[in-house]
Amino acid sequence: MIEFRPNAPKWRQIADILKERIADGTYPVDTPLPSEHDLVQEFGVARGTARKVLSKLKEEGVAYAERGLGTFVAPPKDSEG
Repeated sequence: MIEFRPNAPKWRQIADILKERIADGTYPVDTPLPSEHDLVQEFGVARGTARKVLSKLKEEGVAYAERGLGTFVAPPKDSEG
């Protein structure tokens, strides 16, 4: 369990931790991210908070969901365009 900062919502802090893990290669592209249950266990938060973390990562394009399989690390956005 981590010590949460009082000036930022828990979901944002957990999302930032997951993004750091993606950046450092802990979670490579197309590998599964922790499930809601795993996030609840690791960070000691409510399931709704864990759900919001994964939802926000998908909204930001950092992750994608496969129905029935889970949430996975999205490939980096192509900076050329």
